[in-house]
Amino acid sequence: MNQTSMSASEFVLLCTIDSQKKNYAIAILTMVYLVTLCGNFLVILVIAMHPHLQKPMYVGIATLAVIDLVGSTNITPKLIAVLLDWVAIPYGPCLLQLLLVLYLGAVESFLLAFMACDRYVAVVHPLRYSTLITKRTVWAASTLLHIVPTAFIVTHLVLITELSFCKTNILNYCFCDYSSLGKIACNENPKYFVILSIASFVFGVFPIAFVLLSYARIAYAALKISSVDGKRKTLNTVTTHLLVVGLFNTPLLISHMLTGVGVKLSTEAYNTLIIVANIVPPMFNPLIYSFRNKEIRSSILKLFKKSA
Repeated sequence: MNQTSMSASEFVLLCTIDSQKKNYAIAILTMVYLVTLCGNFLVILVIAMHPHLQKPMYVGIATLAVIDLVGSTNITPKLIAVLLDWVAIPYGPCLLQLLLVLYLGAVESFLLAFMACDRYVAVVHPLRYSTLITKRTVWAASTLLHIVPTAFIVTHLVLITELSFCKTNILNYCFCDYSSLGKIACNENPKYFVILSIASFVFGVFPIAFVLLSYARIAYAALKISSVDGKRKTLNTVTTHLLVVGLFNTPLLISHMLTGVGVKLSTEAYNTLIIVANIVPPMFNPLIYSFRNKEIRSSILKLFKKSA
């Protein structure tokens, strides 16, 4: 590679994984992707076909399934191609992948916070649920869900178009990433990473804190429920929803926290954590949120019985 002056017409993705593990990784990623597609598509289909499921909670689950479908399709096929040594990616598709990763991650983070709010109202204020969670509330939340992430994406896009590349066109990463592009740019400016720190707080720390506080309040309310069955169902909901949040955020938090306290992760270990954070949750979300839900599960069974 020319390390002094080059066109940014394409980048090379250097996904550092042991060569002996590549075949296993490709097989696992292919299986995970197929399961993700089938599971999330089935959830969307069932909720769309049954009017009684088109309530705020289920609309949130369907939206999460759409995000997971698009997010997996944005990353996994290219990741498999990189492991098969098709490592070059043109500037345009790289930019699109990068922006989709940022946008979908931000939207999902806000969506999980909204779903936590919906469950909070349902458990803590059940008699006021129909007046608080209305179609107007859902539309307002949906608008906020897209406007705020879009504003940050536009800001990132403006900053990225200012970047020029003269060191290398090799990204030491498994897919196109904002911070990786910033590291190989000629014009190293702190503002490129300040906006990333702000985004991490707005779409990372704040939603997680909101979700944890909401579910702590729900758990406290559940302990006061006299019915053992009601208490079990409420705590079960809290546990499963927190599992989704944990799957989505824990690998990213571990990688950033370890790096922040001076622990130097190997490139392979860092890439593995990022892959897990982006690939595993979309596969498990239908199992955690949907297939364990009695109404969705019975609707799926009816669907298969009709098609049999």
